[in-house]
Amino acid sequence: MKKNAFFALIISLLPAITLGQNTSGKDAWMLRPAVKLDDYNPVLEPDGKAQFFCPVRKQNLKWEEKDVFNPAAVVKDGWVWMLYRAEDLIGKYAGTSRIGLAKSRDGLQFRRNPIPVLYPDNDSLNVYEWEGGCEDPRVVKRDDSTYVMTYTAYDGKTARLCVASSRNLVMWQKHGLAFGSGKYRDTWSKSGAVVCELVGSEVVARKIKGKYYMYWGDTDIFLATSDDLISWKPVTDKKGKLISILKPRPGFFDSKLVEPGPFALLRKEGILLLYNSANDAGTGDKSLPDMTYAVGQALFSDSKPEKLAARADRYLMAPDRDYEKTGQVNNVCFLEGMVWHKDRWLLYYGTADSKIAVAECKQ
Repeated sequence: MKKNAFFALIISLLPAITLGQNTSGKDAWMLRPAVKLDDYNPVLEPDGKAQFFCPVRKQNLKWEEKDVFNPAAVVKDGWVWMLYRAEDLIGKYAGTSRIGLAKSRDGLQFRRNPIPVLYPDNDSLNVYEWEGGCEDPRVVKRDDSTYVMTYTAYDGKTARLCVASSRNLVMWQKHGLAFGSGKYRDTWSKSGAVVCELVGSEVVARKIKGKYYMYWGDTDIFLATSDDLISWKPVTDKKGKLISILKPRPGFFDSKLVEPGPFALLRKEGILLLYNSANDAGTGDKSLPDMTYAVGQALFSDSKPEKLAARADRYLMAPDRDYEKTGQVNNVCFLEGMVWHKDRWLLYYGTADSKIAVAECKQ
């Protein structure tokens, strides 16, 4: 019995071992293996009791009854603050999305704000946000202690990247479309990941050669620049065409599409971008089901953010838990939140577009 138990233990550890990356030598830029914290996961699930008066529908509704997923996270005053996407059960686009807020001392057990902090309203952005809603936040801190959020506004036809700001993470001011001027204002755009640097336990946006940079897109990954983190200009070629700086790869886990995860991290090796990807079962990784969302890693030059320096051939994290494999969308690990807390990276990700889980990387 003891021998069988030993071999059972070894077999149970194999998924965690095979997901690891070689972090020596040329691969030292990668994060170490992501360990899913099963004792706490999922850290956030839908809440069928929380109610909110929707100013557009003019009624009380259960705003996070259906799903919670795709969270951002920041460290503020020693707490981990999570901003997450929540959906109700009303409407024609699988529910309207709003941005909720929760916080935690240990980064593992969260207490929620009772109502959303960013949502469609009777304002100038209603035309872009209703009735699909406000989706997929990413939050960074600016040098003046302002928090800047990129999020997706969805009107049911086109997804558009938007920007909001806050001093306290509770009250948010909407600034409108990230690409508010020029020909890309009505282009499908999502997933804005700003280049940042770790300062103590906080992630702060950093300029490169006088400009902020943001990775964005959800087919290929593109680039944009800004002077203030509010108004952005896509990087294009001489003909005004968007420049793809990271594409899907045949034969790999990221063969269908790629899109940015949390902020891009400026490190000594370069700019580390954790990205979300989907697999094409026909042309990609044969060991993963079709349209499996897994997390990849790429390294860009710290002086030329458009220049790809290295890319991991193996995913950092992929669905292997029941709550990751079954849900609103099956087989999804979608990473958007990342904080440095108690000497390790905590990675917050959406599972099957239904719940929120956490993993850690001790590097």
